[in-house]
Amino acid sequence: MASVRPCVSVKPAVRPVRYRSTRAGPAGLGRLRVCSCSLALGGDGGCTRSSGRSVDVSGAGLGLLGGDGLRIHRRGGREVLAMCSASFDGVRPAAVASAVQPVPAFPERAKVVSLVAAIMLLCNADRVVMSVAVVPFAAQYGWSSSFVGIVQSSFLWGYVLSSMVGGALADKYGGKKVMAGAAALWSLATILTPWAASRSTIMLLAVRALFGLAEGVAFPTMSTFLPKWFPTHERATAVAISMGGFHLGNVISFLATPIIMSHIGLSGTFAFFASLGYLWLSVWMMNVESDPIDSHTISKSELQLILDGRIGSKVQGSKFPSLRELFSKTQFLAVTLANVVNNWGYFVLLSWMPVYFNTVYNINLKQAAWFSAIPWAVMAMSGYVAGASADFLIKSGFSIGLVRKIMQSIGFMGPCVSLLCLRFAQTPSVAAVLMTIALSLCSFSQAGYMCNIQDIAPKYAGSLHGLTNGIGTVAAIVSTIGIGYFVQWLGSFQAFLTLTAALYFSATIFYNVYATGDLIFD
Repeated sequence: MASVRPCVSVKPAVRPVRYRSTRAGPAGLGRLRVCSCSLALGGDGGCTRSSGRSVDVSGAGLGLLGGDGLRIHRRGGREVLAMCSASFDGVRPAAVASAVQPVPAFPERAKVVSLVAAIMLLCNADRVVMSVAVVPFAAQYGWSSSFVGIVQSSFLWGYVLSSMVGGALADKYGGKKVMAGAAALWSLATILTPWAASRSTIMLLAVRALFGLAEGVAFPTMSTFLPKWFPTHERATAVAISMGGFHLGNVISFLATPIIMSHIGLSGTFAFFASLGYLWLSVWMMNVESDPIDSHTISKSELQLILDGRIGSKVQGSKFPSLRELFSKTQFLAVTLANVVNNWGYFVLLSWMPVYFNTVYNINLKQAAWFSAIPWAVMAMSGYVAGASADFLIKSGFSIGLVRKIMQSIGFMGPCVSLLCLRFAQTPSVAAVLMTIALSLCSFSQAGYMCNIQDIAPKYAGSLHGLTNGIGTVAAIVSTIGIGYFVQWLGSFQAFLTLTAALYFSATIFYNVYATGDLIFD
């Protein structure tokens, strides 16, 4: 890094920078020896001078020259590159060598959100492998439907614990390290799952709990990570893209798992998905930082855009609020209840959809996977529509609280009505359409309660998301096990789906009455 030392100057000018070029004009710029000195007119006479260093400058990078930036002219037959930030209006930041870097093909935050979306895809894909594989597992080991529910829920036992601490870990150690460690651990547990199933049911449940322990970190870490990289008016879109990857994990795994399983068996299928996690890990560690301030590849203009729109950076808090203080706020309770109901319904559909189509419509596993995959594909696209729409409404002047309530109402009432209509479906195609509608509209919750936690407590977004998600995971455990017992006792899915629809309706009313977009915890 270039060294910086103070200097004193009385001349309201900037020392020019000399360089050699093989061609005339900006297009011919090659390696430059860059230094700068700037003076704010009317200031205290102080300035900074950066010792020279070489940087690459392309013609495209100099397309932005003009105004107060860089100037190229000739002096005594030599071309001169001058940097000037002096102004008669006051002080402007001095241009530095990093400002002369080539303009990247796409913003750094686009690379970041792409990698977050990729790991969220693998996070869900690794879950769904078990949702599909549980059918041959049950046939091989003679599991009852109630025990299948226990196996499906076992990963949530560890998930509920790590969800509560994942955000705090990310807040303390940085999202990069925590997400990397989580991905490495759940990929290992994925590899071990078939081996554990062949040993004993206790070993299987332990490995699946370890799997959940690692995956529980992903969502709260994402909630800590994304607000650091995206300004407020882009945040819902960033969450939507990341969650789009998560939902596509369902699609890919539901469709690919039966095919891969038929070629390389159960153990090979789990190993295949785990290897993708380690491949992602190698890319993540070399290309991402927890905070854009620490990035060596981000442009100055992009960094300024992020910092200007980062609410959390402007909030100065004293200490984490107590549990009593948290749960005394109905605004926080609204977010928590929304998380509970969302997890309840989501895991019912995630864990039991292949079994539902196989049991109710008597279709084989590959067909069940296809019918199960279609809704998640649409959900990934509708989630992006929800995020972009929410950001558009906020930029158009709608209050943040109103936008969150609109999105959350769609996210709950859509699946509520769809699940009630499911009892009238006579064919698997009609059922798939209703499931698709339910899940596609459910994705609007991403721009509702999921972003709302960042509105009311930006400083503690990761920790509070982990807390609410942990509580929601308890509800997911109850619903995942509960539907198994309902099917075993009543021989029907419909009663439990009706109960889920009632919960969606009640939570919608509570959220609209008590939720807010205002800062609650600072």
